[in-house]
Amino acid sequence: MGITRLHLPFARLGAPLPIWHSAVDRGQWLAAAGSVAQSGGRLVALWGTDRGEALAVCAAYAVETGLYWVELGIDAQAARYPGIAHLFACADRMQRATFDLLGIAAEGAQDQRPWLNHGAWPPQHRPLRLGEADAAIAPQALQDYPFVRVEGDGVHEIPVGPVHAGIIEPGHFRFSVVGEKVLRLEERLGYAHKGIERRFRDLPALEGHRLAGRVSGDSTVAFAWAYCMALESALGCDPPARATWLRALMLERERVANHLNDLGFLGNDAALGFGLAQFSRLREDWLRLSGEAFGHRLMMDGVVPGGVAADVDGPLRERLLRQCDAIEAEVRALEGIYESHAGLQDRFATTGVVSPELALRLGLTGLAARASGQSMDLRCDQPWPPYAGLQVRRAGHRNGDVAARVAVRFQETLESLRLLRLLCDGLPAGAARRPVAPPAGPAVGAGWVEGWRGEVLVALELGPGGAVRRCHCHDPSWQNWPVLEHAVIGNIVPDFPLINKSFNLSYSGHDL
Repeated sequence: MGITRLHLPFARLGAPLPIWHSAVDRGQWLAAAGSVAQSGGRLVALWGTDRGEALAVCAAYAVETGLYWVELGIDAQAARYPGIAHLFACADRMQRATFDLLGIAAEGAQDQRPWLNHGAWPPQHRPLRLGEADAAIAPQALQDYPFVRVEGDGVHEIPVGPVHAGIIEPGHFRFSVVGEKVLRLEERLGYAHKGIERRFRDLPALEGHRLAGRVSGDSTVAFAWAYCMALESALGCDPPARATWLRALMLERERVANHLNDLGFLGNDAALGFGLAQFSRLREDWLRLSGEAFGHRLMMDGVVPGGVAADVDGPLRERLLRQCDAIEAEVRALEGIYESHAGLQDRFATTGVVSPELALRLGLTGLAARASGQSMDLRCDQPWPPYAGLQVRRAGHRNGDVAARVAVRFQETLESLRLLRLLCDGLPAGAARRPVAPPAGPAVGAGWVEGWRGEVLVALELGPGGAVRRCHCHDPSWQNWPVLEHAVIGNIVPDFPLINKSFNLSYSGHDL
């Protein structure tokens, strides 16, 4: 299927998942993209890198047989490569970000507006180029961003953000409306860009998991696990079996915590304050026990190279099991209330619809995709230890509206509680961490994890002496933010907060 038909010289990375890596030429680069698109595969990520002697653009594709990381060497003077946004719509913003960071231009790109550079650095400055000075760059004069205008009788614009009236991160939303009906939404993100990918180069490889875990605070376990998986695959070492089970335990607790949070706020956005109060209470109890068990409420720095930072003893494991039983009873009761509440369902049903056909065409991924008839879940499709033996039950819906995304959250919460019981009961004996020697030379590795929002990818390159030459962290929000623009079309403006929350996408994980 897909890229495997090309018979390219792929090398298997030493990851627990089927991940392959290969260098390609221009013809193979386009042929690989075309083959994946034709066979129904997905673009997971696109990024660039500076190797010193040359530049390269990389793409990671998901097909039935695993993940394929292809890289195309680029002449530093020309700094151009064949664009693939005509095959994968989600590639557009990734290509724009790659140009801002490295000056690598996608041939045939229709949208060439800056994405991450909001005037914080000169147009000719490329933050990820190795030769660029590290001295502070004087901010440039802000330029008007050329939003696409919709004109006609009765059409007007509503700008929202980038500073919002809450604690959420900054993002600019430009609505074109007639009355209260939304004709078009255009987003501008990048306000939370903070140089994370540049910062990785200053850290020892064995410390990079701490930065990866801070890419997006609500996915700290997913990103830290993906980074450690990438590092361990590059070094050819495996964590102990007990460590992988504890990592999965933390990942599922992270999933539950976020679903509890979203279910509460979705009820609140539809005027059911009772839902927010109850789910907030459950989430607080959940986070407190996570803090006791793993040293941090969000389990930050819990996943480390070679294993985990904290083990779970007998009495604590029993408390984790009892909490799963208590939380499940209350979640099932609240699910019944949500489903039977006429006012809530009136707001949820048929609001913010993303059809299965549109989800497939735009590359929607993760939880939102599963609510729109797309069934991919790495825990089921490419199960890595310990998921291979847990037989994860796939959540899903086809309506693609807010109600469907709420339903999938309930399904996944209950399934994660079932998995957590299995993980606690079947936790293998042995060490929870294995010493990892510092890397000594060049190597590449990749980590691919199903986080609560969707699939998280970390692609790691180690250079001479084992230093981090490039670390690219990819959040599924890259794929899903553009789909939100389509989901709100035809809805009324007051429904945007509800639709937006039903996706709950990351700003920080997107604006590295």
